[in-house]
Amino acid sequence: MDLNTIVALSHNAKIQEFRPGDTIKVTIKIKEGDRERLQAFQGTVIRSRGSGTGATFSVRRVSYGIGVERTFAYQSPLIDSVEVVRHGLVRQARLYYLRGRYGKAARIKEDRSRGR
Repeated sequence: MDLNTIVALSHNAKIQEFRPGDTIKVTIKIKEGDRERLQAFQGTVIRSRGSGTGATFSVRRVSYGIGVERTFAYQSPLIDSVEVVRHGLVRQARLYYLRGRYGKAARIKEDRSRGR
């Protein structure tokens, strides 16, 4: 028996369609004690894998000169929204080569054919 057949999860309407190379802003629900707040994580999508309930995507950004990567589950209840900031023009599905680059070498061209 498959987990996808047991649990029927609906697609979150606040998650926009995106691909690797796109710059996205992921808004996450953070629980601190008895309070809950929203925190944004903006970066480049370097990987999208899986399908169904186990699908995940990884986002990379450089914060204070240090590369930070976070992996999110598409079906996670902690994700409030995903907004596409910029469409990137890449020819690979996995952008692991960005880990070894910084500054201007890590730039990705904008895909103007995919409109906002």
